Amino acid sequence: MPDSFAFKPIRELAALIASREVSPVELTQTFLDRLEEFGPHYNSLVTLTAERAYQTARLAESDIAAGRSRGLLHGIPWGAKDLLATSGGIPTTWGAAPFKDQKFDYDATVVSKLEAAGAPLAGKLAMIELAGGMGYIHPDASLTGPPKNPWDTGRWTGGSSSGSGAAVAAGLVPFAIGSETWGSILIPANNCGLAGLRPTYGRVSRYGAMALCWTLDKLGPLCLTADDCGIVLEALSGPDPKDGSTHPQPFSYDPDFIPGRRFRIGIISGVMGEAADAVRENFETAVSVLADVADFEEVRLPELPYVEVTSTVLMVESASAFEDFLAEGGPLELSGTGWHGRSPYARPAVLATDYIKALRLRGVIAREVDGVMSGYDALAAPTAMNTATPIDEEFRSRSMTSAGAGDLMGSIGNGCGLPSISVPSGFDGDGLPTGIQFMSRAYDENVCLAIAREYQARTEWHRQRPPEPGL
Repeated sequence: MPDSFAFKPIRELAALIASREVSPVELTQTFLDRLEEFGPHYNSLVTLTAERAYQTARLAESDIAAGRSRGLLHGIPWGAKDLLATSGGIPTTWGAAPFKDQKFDYDATVVSKLEAAGAPLAGKLAMIELAGGMGYIHPDASLTGPPKNPWDTGRWTGGSSSGSGAAVAAGLVPFAIGSETWGSILIPANNCGLAGLRPTYGRVSRYGAMALCWTLDKLGPLCLTADDCGIVLEALSGPDPKDGSTHPQPFSYDPDFIPGRRFRIGIISGVMGEAADAVRENFETAVSVLADVADFEEVRLPELPYVEVTSTVLMVESASAFEDFLAEGGPLELSGTGWHGRSPYARPAVLATDYIKALRLRGVIAREVDGVMSGYDALAAPTAMNTATPIDEEFRSRSMTSAGAGDLMGSIGNGCGLPSISVPSGFDGDGLPTGIQFMSRAYDENVCLAIAREYQARTEWHRQRPPEPGL
């Protein structure tokens, strides 16, 4: 099978399988070969799961030949962020040297669900160690080295789902599962020119996923298109008795959803902060592209400590999740440079009264934000205030990670558990992607997906591909 098929979206790959132009085994072989050849080049692969992938692919081939199709993902390979538990002796490293030999005898729920849909797991993908739970200021905070951006290998892919972003952008897998506590799906999508969907909190079971922050963690897809994200989310979603936070109703993706009127989209006043010129220009152009189907209005939110509240919750819950690791001096064994002995050990010092106050304010924020958003289909903003940062530089001072206007959408979206999708909005002068995000009310994934699809129907940014290594 030619490697050009590596950049086809899920619906096209499914059609090729259905027409017998390619078999699940052939498709799986192609992506396993690409992962093995190019994964190390991008520092995106931790473990190739070839035996498991072939087993699922052969079963898919047999079922499809017998007329037993399980849907669009049947026979489509994928990659898992390496915080998802996998049985069968496959390591789950959490991206961290102290856990490099860690193995589980069970599968994360999302792994089980995707394999039940007939999707072969091709590999475990690189990530920032412990999903950034100990704090980090440099891309080297990863067991396998900093994942490199396929658009420019001197740049980072961003966020703790950095290997998932690199793998999809380079055509090493058709889609990957990442996690987001604050930015770790949307930032790789922005930096790598992908579609990335952060679902509503509780939409997808986190059983078998490394816990970083119990009330902020979410699992979601990184894909080539918004349509792909909807397809994958439907397979992932639904209640799980092993995760009491899951929503009782599964998500049903509607690829034809439209509201029967023009979309109403809000833009928070001042949300662009100190956005780079290309980010601002591409966002303004994206807004104009949707002018025939959407009305945009400036939105003013109440003055509340959005960033501070979400930051406090993240610091306290991550310190609790890794309490024993911290007490045993585990952070000193991690790979990241420039912070050892500082950030992780400050987190347990946050007062319990401050955490309770943050939780109470979080409820106020959720009510206020939902009241504002009830008048809109979504809020729109640049996904990040800058393009991919250099892979050999610290990024503490950059707007992507600073507690300022550039984090407003992230702090609100993650603090309130709201769904948001990022899709590519263009490139800067260095050929690096920018993104636009659409954030909807809780459980309204079909709404933000519909807006993103309308945008992608009018643009070609998602069809651009980075060069193959060596070209």
